[in-house]
Amino acid sequence: MSEQPSPISFDSSPLLRAVRVRTPARIFVGRAGPSYRTRTQLELRRDHAAALDAVRAEVDRERDLGTDLVQRFQLFEVCTRAGSKHDYLRRPDLGRRLTEAAREWIRKECPAGCVLQVVIGDGLSAAAVAAQAPGLLPRLEEEARRRGWSFGRPFFIRYCRVGILNDIGDLLDPEIVVLLIGERPGLATAEGLSAYLAYRPRPGHTDAQRNLISNIHARGVSPEEAVRRILALAEQMRRRQSSGIAIKEEGGLSPEETPVLPTSDLTGSKPRPRLA
Repeated sequence: MSEQPSPISFDSSPLLRAVRVRTPARIFVGRAGPSYRTRTQLELRRDHAAALDAVRAEVDRERDLGTDLVQRFQLFEVCTRAGSKHDYLRRPDLGRRLTEAAREWIRKECPAGCVLQVVIGDGLSAAAVAAQAPGLLPRLEEEARRRGWSFGRPFFIRYCRVGILNDIGDLLDPEIVVLLIGERPGLATAEGLSAYLAYRPRPGHTDAQRNLISNIHARGVSPEEAVRRILALAEQMRRRQSSGIAIKEEGGLSPEETPVLPTSDLTGSKPRPRLA
């Protein structure tokens, strides 16, 4: 009678531990009968709760971005036509347009015609904005000014969708708009931020005229790497006077720079940054 192979220990195998280091996906976690083991099930419920909290939470500028940053940039707040979180989740179209009061306030407070205009939007994760935006905004200003670019006064948009880029371009006519916005949370992380870029966005523009750097978070793209890639794309856009499908990131990441992206787990769920 042939011997049965010994079962793999999911807790002690060096190979499986090495695989888990490369991805937060729930692979090789073992089972209890047909179900997850208790530890895995509790972790899944924890991550699901964190994702729900990130979507439902509201951004508080002073608390989440820091008093020093708000004062340094005189970071003011406007709102889209979605007047509440409920409206925002049910009516994505309302999150793509500014109210008339918001348009007047932006026109009054922000200089027009700058090279780089950075905007922060809450999107679908308040946790992402709190975790990533304070590290990105000062770096973007520093790198823009180092290149001799004019830097528009940044502001925060509540109940924001990606399509708001068109209204900003129409109002302020910057060369390039960068929207830092919370991604829809997944079960790998609730702190993923996206940076959407557009060259002279205007009403009617679609995703075809936009570029995206996603998965900016602790286990993905670092703030330093995100800023490098954002400015590299912006330089291309200025040279070619275009954005979107006509622009591709030049070069590639080295193995050391390659992020561990939050791929799909056994539930089939993964964070998707599309927020237009």
